[in-house]
Amino acid sequence: MWVLFVEYYILGPKKMVDNEYYYKKLSALRLKRCYEIAPPRIQQYLEAEIQFVLDNIKSTDVVLELGCGYGRVLARLAMKAKSVYGIDTSEDSLLHAHEFLADFSNFELHKMDAASLNFKNQTFDVVIAIQNGISAFKVDPQKLIQESIRVTKTGGKVLFSSYSEKVWESRLDWFIKQSKEGLIGEIDSEKTGEGVIVCKDGFKATTYTVEDFSDITSGMKVKAIIDEVDQSSIFCVIHVNRKN
Repeated sequence: MWVLFVEYYILGPKKMVDNEYYYKKLSALRLKRCYEIAPPRIQQYLEAEIQFVLDNIKSTDVVLELGCGYGRVLARLAMKAKSVYGIDTSEDSLLHAHEFLADFSNFELHKMDAASLNFKNQTFDVVIAIQNGISAFKVDPQKLIQESIRVTKTGGKVLFSSYSEKVWESRLDWFIKQSKEGLIGEIDSEKTGEGVIVCKDGFKATTYTVEDFSDITSGMKVKAIIDEVDQSSIFCVIHVNRKN
């Protein structure tokens, strides 16, 4: 088993609060439970996301997943790619990812900040952050994408995704189920709506639209294709083509 943990995660006090759900409250088995109770339409959405990513990688690719959690997506990528790397801020999730990926030998796991990657320039063929990671990381989205581009090889791809408004009802139903199981706080119905889910304990999940992705990438001098997948995901696929 090829596993490497790297301590390279730096947070100030405010960011620690913003990310508490993802590296403490929603890590490892609790995060896994969120996916286990997902309603059928969300299960379809999750599978469509993974399939879209698989369609964009080759068997010779070295792939990086930002926010790999307990390895749910990484395991599927490891079946196709030459090698896969996963980073997360939760050591608990990474330990469970180690167990989840026990049947594979072509992976590495790192504890690392997605906005400040400890990888050399042009290391990966494909970098992905799906299932609304661009919202969950709670960092400047432009910096996040630029850092992903930095570690992607010329000719490679960067894939980010968020929720489509067309899956809103099923998404809200899913979060209500999570709340009822105590995985997240009580939903604040007055503040929840228009793509944003807010809990009374401070948790907040936003979304990025086609227009949002267009605005973020417009000044980057990259080719970004932004489209809807399965009427549930908004994908931003960036083709990395550098000019000397």
